[in-house]
Amino acid sequence: MAIRQARRLHVLALGILTTLTLNACGGDKPGSEVPLSGRVVIDGSSTVEPLSVAAGTLFTAEHPEVRVEVTASGTGGGFKKFCAGQIDISDASRPMSAAESTQCGQHGVIFSALQVANDALTVVVHKDNTWAKCLTVEQLKKMWEPSSTVKSWNEIDPSFPNEPLSLYGAGADSGTFDYFTQVINGKEGASRTDYRASEDDNLTVEGVASAKGALGYFGYSYFEEHADTLRAVEINSGKGCIAPSVPTAQDGSYKPLARPLFIYLTDTALEKPQVEKFAEFYINNNAKIVEAAGFIPMTSPQISQARAELADIMETAGQ
Repeated sequence: MAIRQARRLHVLALGILTTLTLNACGGDKPGSEVPLSGRVVIDGSSTVEPLSVAAGTLFTAEHPEVRVEVTASGTGGGFKKFCAGQIDISDASRPMSAAESTQCGQHGVIFSALQVANDALTVVVHKDNTWAKCLTVEQLKKMWEPSSTVKSWNEIDPSFPNEPLSLYGAGADSGTFDYFTQVINGKEGASRTDYRASEDDNLTVEGVASAKGALGYFGYSYFEEHADTLRAVEINSGKGCIAPSVPTAQDGSYKPLARPLFIYLTDTALEKPQVEKFAEFYINNNAKIVEAAGFIPMTSPQISQARAELADIMETAGQ
């Protein structure tokens, strides 16, 4: 937990020192409106959490009477609260499922999604692991599928050493867990259970860094933050070994682990002026927010699409 607190302090310091020049869509004209106040309540993905913390820090530097509260109970946990009307915005590292959409509908919740960044879900090993430089999707499946009993690296490939394999990964409420199991094992939620599961990515960092034969997975920003103790594995999905990076996430060549990241908003929440302005700020200042949080930025077409979608959301919601 100390690692995440340090990250938040870094973002807070950056927000205090940063002065944003508001554009026509990014904030209030001086003297044109009553100052914003109230709360913006966000929950959901631990992967997206630092991005929303950065957005909140930069937003409240311009609107100090607004409190942006960000917590992380996982994408699935966030959607449960979102559909129950308990939060304004849900951070998500995967799209909402049909069952979750139905649940929102049963509660009369009308929602929309906006992409806010790109990600390269990164498979990591200990820095001293010199053998697993590139793994195929089939090898990852052999490790992680529900029927797997693999306990040593040489069971994955005879050329690998007889080193105990210890696995770390996302918990069942995490969108990262859902995404990883879908693209690697072929079914969302299908995974062996004898691994160290956590919604806190910092525990995966600590676990993999502590054992030479350990392997785990989480969002790219967490790897970048700990590249001195961990090594990212290249992935071969049939077209050669591709490393996770900004370009390979943006162009989708890092298959199948490149993915978009989202925020979900409800029409009811957008009726609150502070939530409406925060959503506009999140998209219109997206490049600065992504840079502050150390995430993979959206491409120009993705930003244009997000702005068009936000304008449509506002019009549909009657804002």
